[in-house]
Amino acid sequence: MSEHPDKPLVSASTDASAAEPAAAPAGASSATSSATSSPAAPSESSAEADALRAASSERWQLPGILLQPEFRLKAVIGVLALLLALQWWNARTDVTDLRREVAQRLQSGEQTNSQTKLIASRVDDELKVLQGKVAVLDAKQIESQGQQLALEQLYQDLAKNRDDWALAEIEQVLSTASQQLQLAGNIRGALIALQNADARLSRADRPQFIAIRRAITRDIDNLKSLPNVDLTGIALRLDTLVGEIDDMPLLSDEKPAVLAPPPKTRLAASPSSGAAGSVAAVAQDWRSAWLEYWHRWTSDLWHDIRDLVRVRTVSSPEALLLSPGEAFFARENLKLRLLNARLALLSRNDAAFRSDLIEADRALARYFDTRARQTKAGREQIRQLQESVLNIEMPTLSHSLNAVRQSRSTRP
Repeated sequence: MSEHPDKPLVSASTDASAAEPAAAPAGASSATSSATSSPAAPSESSAEADALRAASSERWQLPGILLQPEFRLKAVIGVLALLLALQWWNARTDVTDLRREVAQRLQSGEQTNSQTKLIASRVDDELKVLQGKVAVLDAKQIESQGQQLALEQLYQDLAKNRDDWALAEIEQVLSTASQQLQLAGNIRGALIALQNADARLSRADRPQFIAIRRAITRDIDNLKSLPNVDLTGIALRLDTLVGEIDDMPLLSDEKPAVLAPPPKTRLAASPSSGAAGSVAAVAQDWRSAWLEYWHRWTSDLWHDIRDLVRVRTVSSPEALLLSPGEAFFARENLKLRLLNARLALLSRNDAAFRSDLIEADRALARYFDTRARQTKAGREQIRQLQESVLNIEMPTLSHSLNAVRQSRSTRP
């Protein structure tokens, strides 16, 4: 205040002039209050007015401090300090956020790294498995290459010895066919074996196979010259005969076979002419009718009387005394005889076949009614079967077998 006396005065005067309106109402209010309270004290009111003026003058002198350079410097320093503090706080906050973000990113990076390591370990395991599989595939490839080489070598060997293999197989087939021909008389099987061997040799088309084919052709002609024995047909006829035995009547049956009655004849009338002839014709028809009736009646009567008593000649009386059980066994024994004949037929045993047929025919003649149609048909079939020729001398396939063996022995 003492260093600059002019400026405070100016400010005080300006402040006083500016504060007068405000002070006046205050003084007025105080004067009014004082007037209302004590109108008889003017000295006190003047003292209060002076005090108010002094306070207002002091109050309006304070902004002058702001105009001083030191205060301005301090204010600038304070503002700068405040700005630095704010800047520091913002920087600290940013650093804290940056640290938090870096920590989060580091944590996420560690998680990613752990997951990456886990994936890498899985990839390593899968890679090891794949390497094992590749190793197995390599081993299998090497093995397949070895097998392929072995197969190629085997194919070359087979190509070199293909004729030897063919001859060995043909020899085996012909040996089997020869055994079947001698043991079971299988002519058809032997023919098929020879024809297949000849067809295979013809496909090979080798000059060294001509002698073998010539021998095979000779054996085929020998087999075709044999008489044809229909074994299947004979076996079927035996089976049919076995099935018909139950329908054949026995001598001991209560109802033997009834013979058919003789045909009834009718008397023929002689021709006539004219009226006399017509009368004679009527009389003749009347007589012929009576005669026909008489002959029919007498023939029926005689037929009935003859059925009452039947006389038969039986060579074996015991056949008439068969009980029902014995009749059953008689039929079954006959069936067994025929089945034995069938087995002998299939085994080409001519002696046993004929012996069983003879015994079956004897059983039919002894126990069955030989006048019945079924029995006559059965005995006729047995006689036809006895005429069949089974004892055929079967040829051997020695020509073909010897030719094949000789060809194999002469090959280098």
